[in-house]
Amino acid sequence: MRTSFTFTSESVSEGHPDKVADQISDAVVDLFLSKDPQSRIACETLTTTQLVVLAGEIRCKPVYDREKPEWEANGWWAPGAKEEIEQVARATVKRIGYEQSGFHWETFTFSNNLHGQSAEIAMGVDESGNKDEGAGDQGIMFGYASDETPGLMPATLYYSHKILERMAADRHSGAAPFLEPDAKSQVSLRYENGVPAAATALVVSTQHKAGYCEKGDNADPARYAELRTYVERVLHDVLPDGFITAETKMYINPTGAFEIGGPDGDAGLTGRKIIVDTYGGAAPHGGGAFSGKDPTKVDRSAAYISRYLAKNVVAAGLAKRCTIQLSYAIGVAEPLSVHVDTHGTGTVEEAALERVLPGLVRLTPKGIREHLQLNAPIYQRTAAYGHFGREPEGRHFTWERTDLVDRLKAAVES
Repeated sequence: MRTSFTFTSESVSEGHPDKVADQISDAVVDLFLSKDPQSRIACETLTTTQLVVLAGEIRCKPVYDREKPEWEANGWWAPGAKEEIEQVARATVKRIGYEQSGFHWETFTFSNNLHGQSAEIAMGVDESGNKDEGAGDQGIMFGYASDETPGLMPATLYYSHKILERMAADRHSGAAPFLEPDAKSQVSLRYENGVPAAATALVVSTQHKAGYCEKGDNADPARYAELRTYVERVLHDVLPDGFITAETKMYINPTGAFEIGGPDGDAGLTGRKIIVDTYGGAAPHGGGAFSGKDPTKVDRSAAYISRYLAKNVVAAGLAKRCTIQLSYAIGVAEPLSVHVDTHGTGTVEEAALERVLPGLVRLTPKGIREHLQLNAPIYQRTAAYGHFGREPEGRHFTWERTDLVDRLKAAVES
């Protein structure tokens, strides 16, 4: 295993067009789960200039029910339900901060194309008689943890997120009034003996108000210097002391101008930032996006439990790095396989962990949901700045808890 190398991860802000789409999709998930914890939702969002489009499949009788003839004239929707969904989408965009001519929370055109879930999918997924609830689809899911940051996340992604979180907080508070919602960051770190040692390159591209650019018709050197000084200060505040050196290259709005951004600058789609959502490329990803899906979808719930297990392995001191893979078949409850890789850093055999872990948490869709308390409106907060490495709080980010450590240690020692 290489111990000295340079690695890079990126993040995008809550105002990035793909993240706008993710947050709207998860706001819809939260809305339906607040009406019925057993709701089924697969909500995709498209955003572009002054337009938000929803599409997908749902099942939530308080909202949409084809067995109520009195709702037929309204497309089987409950009275006021379509309006409530639109209000949720607009409130999400307003919270992010879009009040621009090319994308404004109050005036964008809204199109709701959600419809009922396939009966064939429901037949395979639902509990019935002696049949346990099955997985909502086939697929592979990965979880990962590393001891290189306090949250047991890859350092490159951890700092990429923190840079943009800080900038968003300053924008919302008014401390950086020249910032607009869309932004991206990128962090390249040099590792020595497997430990992050220094930043080799830092990239921040942030949308800004008119004039805060280096190039173009609106270029104002003084305003650009103000923006650049601010971003440099954020970078120094976020990265550990000594990481930024004289050799660190900084690229701040390298195109020279970034006034047109968000969905007006580039169309956004749910699920296009899956590496940002997970581990920044430091670990595999199964391919299925998380946002817009209820927790019966193993793309989401099994990825969360895989992270939970991997994090507890590292927190228990059983490895410095850990990747866990689970696989499922549609309609089948139990995982088809459990694979553990500690990347040569483990203190116990990986095969032992593969035997022990399924005995600590039932890895069926229902077992995962019950253990992590996933049938709740908790998902919009996951849709920006990563699903992992966050602080657990109440029912939010339960998969970040390390409450399995003692049981795990006892199990591998027995």
